[in-house]
Amino acid sequence: MALFSSHSHATHPSKGSKKRKFLSDSRNHRHRSKIAYRDRVLSIIVWFVALSVAASLAIILGHLVWYGSSHLSWEFLTTDPENAGREGGIASILVSTALILGVCLAVALPLGLGTAILLAEFTATNNLFSRLVRRSLDMLAGVPSIVFGLFGNAFFCVTLGLGFSILSGGLTLACMVLPILIRSIEEGLRAVPEEYRLGAASLGISRTSTLTNLLLPAAVPSLVAGLILGIGRVIAETAALIYTSGYVDRTPTSLFDSGRALSLHIYELSMNVPGGDDNAYASAVILVIVILLINTTAIYLGKQWHDRSLQE
Repeated sequence: MALFSSHSHATHPSKGSKKRKFLSDSRNHRHRSKIAYRDRVLSIIVWFVALSVAASLAIILGHLVWYGSSHLSWEFLTTDPENAGREGGIASILVSTALILGVCLAVALPLGLGTAILLAEFTATNNLFSRLVRRSLDMLAGVPSIVFGLFGNAFFCVTLGLGFSILSGGLTLACMVLPILIRSIEEGLRAVPEEYRLGAASLGISRTSTLTNLLLPAAVPSLVAGLILGIGRVIAETAALIYTSGYVDRTPTSLFDSGRALSLHIYELSMNVPGGDDNAYASAVILVIVILLINTTAIYLGKQWHDRSLQE
């Protein structure tokens, strides 16, 4: 009889153990419910923010297209401004914008790439020189554009004697884009796994070949991101160009001529020229299209370089 009782007690859990198991399952269920609730709330917040950003962009683009598309034509792109910009097109404005952007990229890309390689590959992270350079770049990235404009006017226009010119405007914009470009490329190079460098060194590959054929292709996304952010900032810049490239709306014949950028042309038409709103809206649509084309081209070329380097 005692044997039977012991067997019965072993095979059937007591009421206390059942209660503890029930309470544990209940707590786990409540915990999982809280996690699921928080996940749903977080998902709703993320979707709300994403949709708000997309809706804001759609509203802005829709407003520009609604008021500016009716004034777009081939003549608008191929003729010069007339009557202070109220009539005619933006041919000379596009030429000036392309020249200013070309000068900016021609100076900023090699300097930015070289500085980023120096900071990421040839100096230690805690080195005093590298810390000072990084701190200076971070401070420059937050400097208002009007300050860059005053610096460009004082240094390039007056001290170097370049005057109000395409060259002064492009060099000033290069100073603005350098901090963003350098920091983006540097972080991209530092994100490449150290095993890449060690593997290349063990195979006897030179540091130059490792950099050009392995590290830079791996850092292409960061390079493209920095380039897109930099171009997006400088091509829509107005304040810095007021003091450097000037207001002249004729077609420049050299880099030493004054020229009006597209962003400055939009500002001038909308703020200082009565009756210039129609052409200002049309010019704004062209500016958005130009930015989209430049960004798409940069992404495509970066992807092509990355894929070709991997195949080789």
